[in-house]
Amino acid sequence: MSAWIGQGDVVLFQGDSITDAGRIRDNENDLGKGYALMAAAQFSAKYPEKQVQFLNRGISGNRVVDLQQRWDQDCLNLKPNLVSIYIGINDTWRRYDRNDPTSTDKFEIGYRDLLTQTAESGAKIVLIEPFVLPVPEDRKLWREDLDPKITVVRELAREFDARLVCLDGLFAQASTRAESAFWAPDGVHPSPAGHALIAKAWLQAVGAIE
Repeated sequence: MSAWIGQGDVVLFQGDSITDAGRIRDNENDLGKGYALMAAAQFSAKYPEKQVQFLNRGISGNRVVDLQQRWDQDCLNLKPNLVSIYIGINDTWRRYDRNDPTSTDKFEIGYRDLLTQTAESGAKIVLIEPFVLPVPEDRKLWREDLDPKITVVRELAREFDARLVCLDGLFAQASTRAESAFWAPDGVHPSPAGHALIAKAWLQAVGAIE
């Protein structure tokens, strides 16, 4: 099943703080402490003969517009064979903490621009949809803004023949087994267990595990 990631491929993780996960920026090979590290480690342990190189260029606080501004340097110039993009929660969050909203239309236009450039480079694409859990309670209000953006990500995945990691339902389901704060203490940033959930879903999406 792992043929989707080939021999000697370069796999790039892109996104915001959830992807960044405290990586050391001065070390271009540092993968942070989150799902990117977990997914890369498990893949490499299972398929050592493939010699896949994993890179992380997630930056905390980023929105789609920030990815657009650095896409040449932090994506295309790295010549990845597979690009995994996890963006969107800050496009919602800034509406509520800084009164700096990103409309669904602007989000979609910017995201499509990223995907068009990536597809034209010949890279395969994985899209990870954003999620939010009701911790604290006011996060429930974010649904009005985030849900249409999640729909955009799903539609873009189909349009660009990308693999989709459906996190919103996954974390909702997980929250029936342990309280939401167990998976994401602030409703947004995953706990280690939450990162492990994402890593497993990512590996399943690329066909590395059943």
